[in-house]
Amino acid sequence: MSSATAQELNCRVQVLSPSVQNTNKQVYQTLQQAIYEFMNNRRWTDQVYQMEERIECSIQINITDQISADEFQGSISVQSSRPVYGASYNTTVLNWKDQNLWFRYLEFEPLDFNENTHLSNLTSILAYYAYLIIAMDMETFSLKGGEPYFLTAQKIVGNAQGDREASGWQPFESNRNRYWLTESFFDQNFEPLRTANYKYHRLGLDQMVKDDAEARRNITAALEDLHQVHRNRPNSFLMNVFFDAKSGEVKNIYSTDLVEDKARVVQMLQDLAPNETDSWDKLGNNN
Repeated sequence: MSSATAQELNCRVQVLSPSVQNTNKQVYQTLQQAIYEFMNNRRWTDQVYQMEERIECSIQINITDQISADEFQGSISVQSSRPVYGASYNTTVLNWKDQNLWFRYLEFEPLDFNENTHLSNLTSILAYYAYLIIAMDMETFSLKGGEPYFLTAQKIVGNAQGDREASGWQPFESNRNRYWLTESFFDQNFEPLRTANYKYHRLGLDQMVKDDAEARRNITAALEDLHQVHRNRPNSFLMNVFFDAKSGEVKNIYSTDLVEDKARVVQMLQDLAPNETDSWDKLGNNN
């Protein structure tokens, strides 16, 4: 008997509203359930997933202001991970916080989405992150494997740009928003980062159980690809996205004394993620 097929995502959802007073809190519970069903019950691709292959992810929405009966404002945090081959360990792929959350929602209204048109800001944002999660997961298994899903996310951005009430979709609003998060993946300057994602996960982490030293060499090669991006685009947005997910893991990978050319690795890390300088200094001192 074949295993049952499933949707792509196994998404945990939280809707929080600790700072919102004197409102009907039940609407947030209803919204949480609606988002859960929207993310987990929809088929996002034509790929066949088994139940155990679903992408582990989470969405946390923090409502900071209920502007009117159907108008909400806040932030959305998105995380995803995938298992490392041969290990009882999941590696974080995406760890992202979007401060530009605004949407309209009436309790019990259906959450509808069509990739060819912008029906609502809420469902466009949720679908955007569904495709981003899938794209970034695919990139860790095959070189540029997420391309079609980045393109769909990019299409959602284009559809949403006509919504004058919403923010986060326009290139001129910020250099760190939904527009740039997908657009940057198609920039030639960031192509080595996509190669690095594949090397780091498929040729690095997934090979650790087989050949620890070779796997670490491949992860170092991935860092060298990232360093090429750094030379072209210092302190880039996508580099922050990578290390927001990976800094703690990278520290653990290089904490052993068996690392080849450790001083060069530490110097690269200091260039790539200067916000983590204390951690990289400890690596260099073998602490």
